[in-house]
Amino acid sequence: MNNQPNSTAPNLREIAALFDIRADFIDGMPYGSGHINDTYCASFNQAGRFPVRYILQRINTNVFRTPVKLMENIARVTRHSLERLIEDGNPEAYRRTLTCILANDGQPYAIDALGNYWRVYPFIERATGHDEIQNNDQAYQAAMAFGNFQKLTAGLGGERLHETIPDFHNTPKRLEALKAAIEADSHNRAAGFKAEIDFVLSRTADCSRITDLIAAGIIPERVTHNDTKLNNVLLDDVTSEGVCVIDLDTTMPGSALYDFGDMVRTATPTTREDATDLSKLDLRMDRFESLASGYLVAAQSFLNTAEIENLAFSGKLLTLECGIRFLTDYLQGDVYFKIKRPEHNIDRCRNQFAFVAAIEKHLPEMEKVVASRAG
Repeated sequence: MNNQPNSTAPNLREIAALFDIRADFIDGMPYGSGHINDTYCASFNQAGRFPVRYILQRINTNVFRTPVKLMENIARVTRHSLERLIEDGNPEAYRRTLTCILANDGQPYAIDALGNYWRVYPFIERATGHDEIQNNDQAYQAAMAFGNFQKLTAGLGGERLHETIPDFHNTPKRLEALKAAIEADSHNRAAGFKAEIDFVLSRTADCSRITDLIAAGIIPERVTHNDTKLNNVLLDDVTSEGVCVIDLDTTMPGSALYDFGDMVRTATPTTREDATDLSKLDLRMDRFESLASGYLVAAQSFLNTAEIENLAFSGKLLTLECGIRFLTDYLQGDVYFKIKRPEHNIDRCRNQFAFVAAIEKHLPEMEKVVASRAG
């Protein structure tokens, strides 16, 4: 499904001409497995060297309603990351971060004749994104890559980044939205799901733990990715090393704990997030150890004590938050998440809540792992 306001097949030669690529267009085709933006890989003859490849992306403005602010964030973060890599003498600086190719007017985006917003990145060669984690080393490498991303952006100066999706990981706000959905009960569903509602309400204090620590100045606000799935890290085709973090659309102010917590939520369950046989759902401690080890190799140098102490808890919080969102959407009539069956969102909700319970069971062991890796 394409949600673009103008979803006709683009003339990639004309789009490329909007940017300062300084090469002769050869051809282009759809690329990748993303579901939000339209992504194309285009080949060029660059002063006799070919093919030189670039990624051309049409930004989905139905999802990202402030594309200019979004691209200002990405341009600042990628420029700062590149400067840090060059200062550190990294021999692959331009391969270790996305870099924006500027449009002919000097902006990090261009608008085509139909009003679509486009951006261009150099293609990161000899590295691949994987939709599913195949082994613990991939988990380790992905976690280290996200830790390095946070490390590179830790010193970003200037004004605060734009909050392109307000309150994206503000769990107390997500809880408020759930309570409003329960009160409105627009589809007469609330009465049948008292157990799920009570599960959330009994963990109300958990919802505000991180936001309270941020408000108190105990945990700092940082530049965070906010979508830390494995397929948002390119792994080297030969060494499997985490090379470059991609898909920076949700990069904005947040907590480092949100990024680590979402890694735990997505990488450590023993089943998919919509699996209905909850008897098979548990947390893979071996996978958690890989995540914690890889992440702390990169992040320990800048995290403070309170952040490290809450790393294990963050997995519980992000899973609870996701379950709250699924439950809220179900009560509202399935208006946000795409569903494949009538009960899809409530199945996802129950799955996430069962995983919260699994994390609670393993939490002491998880905290020992973090303490050991940080020690």
